[in-house]
Amino acid sequence: MPIPVRLRVNDTEREHVIEPRVLLVHYLRDHCGLTGTHVGCETGICGACTVLVDGQAVKSCTMLAVQADGAEVTTIEGVANGHLHAVQQGFWDCHALQCGFCTPGMIMASIHLLARNPSPTRTQIAEGLRGNLCRCTGYSHIIDAVAQAGKAGKAAKAGIGSGREVARG
Repeated sequence: MPIPVRLRVNDTEREHVIEPRVLLVHYLRDHCGLTGTHVGCETGICGACTVLVDGQAVKSCTMLAVQADGAEVTTIEGVANGHLHAVQQGFWDCHALQCGFCTPGMIMASIHLLARNPSPTRTQIAEGLRGNLCRCTGYSHIIDAVAQAGKAGKAAKAGIGSGREVARG
C-alpha cells in the first residue's frame, strides 16, 4: 500500500507517494531524477550510493525512503553551488578518479569526514573512507584530494586566497 514521503533533497522539498519498500537510492534516482547517486552492490559494502542524511553519511541502498521522511538529504548534485566544492576540486586537481563510478560516494563520504575532522591525517582519511570501495585508483590520489580539501577549508576559514590554492612541494 503506497504511502506519502516528504524529504528536503538538495534544498528542494520533495513529496511522493511510494511503496514502503523503496530504497532511498531508488527514490533519489527514480522519483527525484537524481542519478548521480550510483547503485553499486545494493548491500552497503561499496559505498557508491553514499549521500548525506541530516548531515550524516548514509549508504542509501541500506535505507528505505520512508525512513528518511522529514529529513534533509544531500546528494552529489547538491554539493556544487556555482563552483566546485573543495572536495570536488581536490578530486580534479589530484586526479582522484578514473572510471568515476565510486566518485560521487567517495566525495559525499569525504565531505562528511571533513565536517567531523577538518584537518585529518592520511591515516584518518583512509580510515574515514574505508566503507567506500574503488577498483581503479589505489586510493592514494583520493587521500591526496581529501587532504587538499582539508587544507583549502582551513585556508578559506583563515581568509587566505580563494581556498583553492595549494602549496606544492
